[in-house]
Amino acid sequence: MESQQEAIDKFMEGVKARNMHEPEFLQAVQEVAETVIPYIKSHDIYKGKYILTRMVEPERVIMFRVSWVDDAGIIHVNRGFRVQMNSAIGPYKGGLRFHPSVNLSILKFLAFEQVFKNSLTTLPMGGGKGGSDFDPKGKSDDEIMRFCHAFMSELFRHIGHNIDVPAGDIGVGAREVGFLFGMYKKICNNFTGVLTGKGLTWGGSLIRPEATGYGNVYFAQNMLVQKKDSFERKTVVISGSGNVAQYAAEKVIQLGGKVVSLSDSSGTLFDAEGIDAEKLAFVMQLKNVKRARISSYVETYPHAQFLKGKTPWSIPCEVALPCATQNELDVKAAEQLLANGCICVSEGANMPCTPEAIQAFQKAKILFAPGKASNAGGVATSGLEMTQNSLRFKWSRNEVDAKLKEIMEDIHNSCARYGTDPSGYVDYVKGANIAGFVKVADAMLAQGIV
Repeated sequence: MESQQEAIDKFMEGVKARNMHEPEFLQAVQEVAETVIPYIKSHDIYKGKYILTRMVEPERVIMFRVSWVDDAGIIHVNRGFRVQMNSAIGPYKGGLRFHPSVNLSILKFLAFEQVFKNSLTTLPMGGGKGGSDFDPKGKSDDEIMRFCHAFMSELFRHIGHNIDVPAGDIGVGAREVGFLFGMYKKICNNFTGVLTGKGLTWGGSLIRPEATGYGNVYFAQNMLVQKKDSFERKTVVISGSGNVAQYAAEKVIQLGGKVVSLSDSSGTLFDAEGIDAEKLAFVMQLKNVKRARISSYVETYPHAQFLKGKTPWSIPCEVALPCATQNELDVKAAEQLLANGCICVSEGANMPCTPEAIQAFQKAKILFAPGKASNAGGVATSGLEMTQNSLRFKWSRNEVDAKLKEIMEDIHNSCARYGTDPSGYVDYVKGANIAGFVKVADAMLAQGIV
């Protein structure tokens, strides 16, 4: 009889043969396969249905040309993508990413993760992801507008409030969502909730900008509570300095933790005294308005250090929140964190820890939260925005925050349900993968071979 490892290896051989040039996607599938295939083999309902084989194949991949004109009148051509991965439990839902690194492998990995993440939220949303290799950095507002309008002039054919509801991601904030929505509304002559992350005056939800960062901290808080602990007086290192990192820092500060780092692609800011609410407001002005490098912080707060070209993971801490990008935290960094006394790692970005780093955390039996669970606050609040749009209604800040906190607690409890071993240790990776899989798989079974 075929062993579990043989089944995993056989499955991955097939996936690799079909997707051999897509390393990020293969990494995401491998992690899921290692926990889900043993579960499938022990539950007869899934045997012979090839559910996971169907789940790793996108329902639809759309790729298109985006031609736009810069301020000097020069024509540029970028690639646009939308990966519609799985719609078994609802319309496709997932962000748009504008970054030079965007390619099909990265978007398929993100869309695959999104299927599980959206399933975990308990909201009726399928998984998708999209974007372009366009780089918004250094572009004028007019150039951003022209690109977004050109991008949406193709994408509009493939989305809709009951079909596919994109949101923002790296490089796509409120400004970009506004330009995208404006063109969609013009072309379709229809004001609808087809994008989330909208402005508050035209259908957006309170707490949406904060949601991913807040949700990550809420998830980590639930893990700490499981150990009868809290953020109070904990030293916390955070990577990134964008939306997710900023609001993760804000929530940690509110919960009594001490944030000592933020970072960007040029290096890491280390403030041993702690980044308090006033300093964080300065960072938000620096990054969101001036669009400056995090290194500028030390010009105003000279006691802090800027570690050029360095990541935050060598800084002693109890809690680490990687909130920048995929594979930013490798096994060497993981070993450094463990040696310095880190007891909790919660992913704010999508797949920021390498497989080897995750194995190191699990071997040490510290608290570790995978992004598909701890990063789900953003899409959860996007789902709440969709609900408000459908109702033509708006909830208060406190109402949305309370719903977000409840959703993150439910996600934590689902992960603990499927991931707790006989010794009481919770493998949150296993729990998230199985909990996300079960809901989607059961829906696929009910709907037949489609």
